[in-house]
Amino acid sequence: MTFHTFTEQKLRAFTERIFLKMGCNSTDAELAADVLLKSDLRGIDSHGVARLSGYVRLWEKKRINAQPNIRIVHETATTATVDGDGGLGLVVAPFAMKVAIEKAEKYGSGWVAVKNSNHFGIAGYHALMAVEKDMIGISMTNASPLVAPTYSNERLLGTNPMCYAFPAGKYPPLIVDMATAAAANGKLEIAQRSDQPIPEGWVQDKNGKPSTDPHQLKDGGSLLPLGCDKDHGSHKGYGLGATVDILSAVLSGANYGPWVPPFVAFLEPPSDPVGKGIGHFLGAMRVDGFRPAAEFKSHLDNWIERFKSSGTIDPSKKVVIPGEPEYAAEQERTQQGIPLIDAVVKDLNTLAEKLQVERL
Repeated sequence: MTFHTFTEQKLRAFTERIFLKMGCNSTDAELAADVLLKSDLRGIDSHGVARLSGYVRLWEKKRINAQPNIRIVHETATTATVDGDGGLGLVVAPFAMKVAIEKAEKYGSGWVAVKNSNHFGIAGYHALMAVEKDMIGISMTNASPLVAPTYSNERLLGTNPMCYAFPAGKYPPLIVDMATAAAANGKLEIAQRSDQPIPEGWVQDKNGKPSTDPHQLKDGGSLLPLGCDKDHGSHKGYGLGATVDILSAVLSGANYGPWVPPFVAFLEPPSDPVGKGIGHFLGAMRVDGFRPAAEFKSHLDNWIERFKSSGTIDPSKKVVIPGEPEYAAEQERTQQGIPLIDAVVKDLNTLAEKLQVERL
């Protein structure tokens, strides 16, 4: 597999140019690019600039509004519902998290449900916005129906990621950022691009049989919930995915379950929608609403140190703190550049030629 390495600055400038060509204003283009670059920097290659052409295709199909009027449509002191007006989730979700943070600053916590949005990138980006204010950040989103509930052969749920982010003291924030499916769809896309088999337990074929073919979803197969099968706890993954779907969409007025519009532009949204767009749920809680922030962060440092010093079943292995690998990747890639596989570079340069912007 061939890799090309680019500086953060070069990729950021390229991504901003694409969003500007879509009609985004400069502020939104910078923000959307920042969300995608954060993903690439943190080593989450499935949700970074590799997704850029997908957003463009949705915009071309008029399923993304590049100049949305994002607004609060329902509100209490500590809660709100935001209508994203069909905008980029990369822009809508940070707007909603800012509302949650502002409410938390006044009242201790803030909770915002979002409808009429689109794919919002990595959940961690939005949760980390709260961490910067010494708050606990929570972000989640529903997504295209690709996951079959336990015992089902129908795709009724998305990979529906959820993220919890906690501020630490001398350590980086502890970030639990995960799909509620056995694997994120982006990991399938990576395997598809490299034409590599996937681990058993990620997907099933249309008859419910396990498969290692990363292209199985194109043939009527489905992703499996976290846990893979009932004996290994798939009912728990199903329950987590359902929770994200309900908080993100049933609560906000977005589409839920099988009615969530697909991310791929070649598939049309369901003709019988039950809401508007896709949904997100974001929250912020002030740490000092429970105990002094310095005390909490000191004890979280202690928690981290105890877990890092854990005995292991294999001397070559160590206990990894949630968010630690992504933090390490960000430090390395900030200094050494961001690697992109050849297929992604070709895709981005094709996009550049199409929109008449400078190639990578």
